[in-house]
Amino acid sequence: EKCCMILLKLQKWTMKPPKKKMMMKTTRIGTTLAHRTMTTVAASIESKLKQQLQPTHLEVWNESHRHNVPENSETHFKVIVVSHQFEKSPLIKRHRTINNILKEELEEGPVHALSIVAKTPSQWKTLEENNVQIDPSPNCRGGDGSLPPKSTKS
Repeated sequence: EKCCMILLKLQKWTMKPPKKKMMMKTTRIGTTLAHRTMTTVAASIESKLKQQLQPTHLEVWNESHRHNVPENSETHFKVIVVSHQFEKSPLIKRHRTINNILKEELEEGPVHALSIVAKTPSQWKTLEENNVQIDPSPNCRGGDGSLPPKSTKS
């Protein structure tokens, strides 16, 4: 019963287009340029992470267009957060911290999926020095049930 309620809530949120006008921002990632759309949900995510973590580097990517959702949806995001607050914290704790900060968007809001890259400044510096590029999440592979089920061999 709870799963059905969550599914209905997600369907309700994903069917609504954003109310405010969207603007494009360009962010440099490694040696390539990635365009991202700054929308109301992305702005909220960015604001909360800045306020709580005082990051030295922060990127919020709306990756909804890579999934099977209505145009202009704000349901799938990737965040890249670099903060001194992650020093001496294991990766799972960093992810839990970010999930807790964005609890409202994840549990009661429109965010269906959140990909997290959480690094310390020294880890981020190493990535930059080695020209490591953070890739976008993979495209949707039919999670809406539109693809035929995988055949199972016995």
